[in-house]
Amino acid sequence: MTDDRKITITPYKGPAGGYGSLKSVAQVLVAEKVRPTSAAQLLRQNKPDGFICTSCAWGKPATPHPFEFCENGAKATAWDLTTERAGTEFFAAHTLTELESWSDYELEKAGRLTEPLRFNPATDRYEPVDWETAFTEIGARLKALQSDADQTVFYASGRASLEASFMYQLLARIYGTNNLPDSSNMCHESTSVALPESIGVAVGTVSLQDFEQTDLLLHFAHNPGTSTPRLLHQLQDARRRGVPLIAFNPLRERALERFTNPQSPGQMLTLDETRMSSAIHPVKNGGDIAALTGICKALIAMDDLARDAGQAGPTDREGLLDSTENDAGFSIKAAAAGKTSRNILDHDFIAEHTDGFEAFAAHCRAADWEAIEQISGLKRPALEDVAALYATSDRVMALYGMGLTQHVGGVENVQMLVNLLLLRGNIGKAGAGICAIRGHSNVQGQRTVGITEKPELAPLDMLKERYDFEPPRHQGLATVQACEKMITGEVKAFVALGGNLLRAAPDQPRVEAAWRGLDLTVSIATKLNRSHVLHGTCAYLLPCLVRSEIDAQASGPQTVTVESSLAHFHGSRGGVKPASGTLMSEPAIVAGLAQATLAANPATPWAAWTGDYRRVRAEIEAVWPATFQGLENDMLMPGGLVRPVAARERKWNTRSGKANFIKPTHLFAGDVESLDDPDILQLITLRSNDQFNTTVYGYRDRFRGVSGTRMVVFMSKADIAARGMKDGDRVDLQTASRDGIERIVRGFRIVAYDLPAGVAGAYFPEANPLVPLGHHDRKAHTPAYKAIPVKVTPAVAGADTAVGDAN
Repeated sequence: MTDDRKITITPYKGPAGGYGSLKSVAQVLVAEKVRPTSAAQLLRQNKPDGFICTSCAWGKPATPHPFEFCENGAKATAWDLTTERAGTEFFAAHTLTELESWSDYELEKAGRLTEPLRFNPATDRYEPVDWETAFTEIGARLKALQSDADQTVFYASGRASLEASFMYQLLARIYGTNNLPDSSNMCHESTSVALPESIGVAVGTVSLQDFEQTDLLLHFAHNPGTSTPRLLHQLQDARRRGVPLIAFNPLRERALERFTNPQSPGQMLTLDETRMSSAIHPVKNGGDIAALTGICKALIAMDDLARDAGQAGPTDREGLLDSTENDAGFSIKAAAAGKTSRNILDHDFIAEHTDGFEAFAAHCRAADWEAIEQISGLKRPALEDVAALYATSDRVMALYGMGLTQHVGGVENVQMLVNLLLLRGNIGKAGAGICAIRGHSNVQGQRTVGITEKPELAPLDMLKERYDFEPPRHQGLATVQACEKMITGEVKAFVALGGNLLRAAPDQPRVEAAWRGLDLTVSIATKLNRSHVLHGTCAYLLPCLVRSEIDAQASGPQTVTVESSLAHFHGSRGGVKPASGTLMSEPAIVAGLAQATLAANPATPWAAWTGDYRRVRAEIEAVWPATFQGLENDMLMPGGLVRPVAARERKWNTRSGKANFIKPTHLFAGDVESLDDPDILQLITLRSNDQFNTTVYGYRDRFRGVSGTRMVVFMSKADIAARGMKDGDRVDLQTASRDGIERIVRGFRIVAYDLPAGVAGAYFPEANPLVPLGHHDRKAHTPAYKAIPVKVTPAVAGADTAVGDAN
């Protein structure tokens, strides 16, 4: 049960970064008992001669800072380099039934896994097994299912290297399936579907250098202070040059307001703060399409007015910025109707490079301002102000996170942002473009080397020719579909290259029940998590090296590669002695599984590839020559090897041969049928300051002032009062779903917070059971974690909330 004396809810008044960040890093290093020699590895993190952080995928600069890591990156490394061990003695002392009651934090806090383990149903424990036996037994079970290979799923998390990921997808396809779901299915799949339709590439178009040339930054649905703190360096530099930063987010996240750079001696000594956003627009959850429609509508109206009036002369850009600072930076004045420019839109770019403009423009002209205001939660003058500033900015970048992608209309969210950029030619020129801020460190790179359930995205003919097998040509299972097939019993085996699917997945109770019914679960992992203590009939844990550890193979210490979210390839070399002498690398484990499962084939020399990763990179370049040319020579180059991205050069690999304006079907990106019910709140799932994805480093969310618990629901004062409740009340959240399945999570504590009426927030993954598997993007099937229709009711007495509270 919860001890309320350990819980404190106190508003945080400091900036992002600063001494709070340094203190947090020091605390995790001490808590994990990281040796000083290991802690020194932080100096090599994200450096050309060092290792790439396993946390976020943000770009690595050619000229790195002395400490090129952020608070969460340091926590991730400390988590990996802990001296705590979950070895033979640990598992001898704890049954899996007991471990099921442990929190996510407690399970991972047990320490690094040290040896391969096999579940023993007689003792209800994981017990040691040698590598050869483990591979042989797993291979035998996989071969028994191979006659219907789609009974097996090969899942990948976003941390595995390009080398391991390439080998893994090849293993799955030679096995006979395209069941290659990954963590991208859970986060930025909406990007991977939206951008190819709009601009012909599946990744963003900007580089770090673009931040140095931009005139305006538009930042949507992302919290850089928690999710991508190193991004704050580029944002801060731009702000110091006078570049406006306009943010759209339901919560006024601290990193969008104020930042003290821990790597700036001057700022740290003087406690100086950089005002980050010029304005923060508190858009309602699911209201981004409406807000973007309003901005586009205003731009098109300005252009129509200027064209009809025949006016010339640019708008006075400085006149759009109020010189009076407030707590969010600078506010924007509306442009006077008589000061618009004749060239509001880039008609030359639109005519030469785009398709669908007239239909899109007509859609925007017809959009109703009252509906735009109601759904976005923003007033028309505010959106017109943004349009006026955008109209006078030559080079504009739009950045966005999962707050756009994880919606029922996630694809349309992204495409509306592209539409806005296309109106003024802001794709394919320096200082401009679209930036998808991806999460896990190599989640984008895995797709580049074939981790995809979509056969049309893999070079199947090349794989067939080079590796002498017939690849499967049918559609594989994405993550949501894999969960559905587990529930129906059509999936029998699940092999996981990292990750914690059971905590990341929607509809958690149903997925967990199905997981227990699998014939085989295999997890390549570094630490214990919920997906391990729950298990199939036959279960194995295969412990692997972390990226900061020395990977010694037959040819010597190895280098692996990853791709940043800015489409640069980087090499990574570990420098720390492995946590255990029995650990294997991810490529070596994949090779061991392949050799035990697949028929011998001289075209796939798994053992030779394991002995020298240069041979794997040679295969990658041979399969994708245009993408990976020069990888071996340039992977350790400062700034990395730039991946070719056609849209950067205004080459549009779309069906129309041009960039496409695409109309949205709705102004609201969530469940439209729930929008008008006053009893329903649109719940957004959030990460805390002490968290990365499903990994919880502690129970402090410094920026939101919450300590000692994760079982909170953030609500506006208006919504609290409307329900006859008060700050601090215990409540239950129940999904307003129409499929007849009750979804309820009990024992949340109300925290009054500054966010729009009709919107609530709760932590991921604690709120995941509220998300139906069917609540996902209409095209990408990305789970819609960001606008879950819920009802709030008084808590049932005696509800157990220990899973999300400090112990």
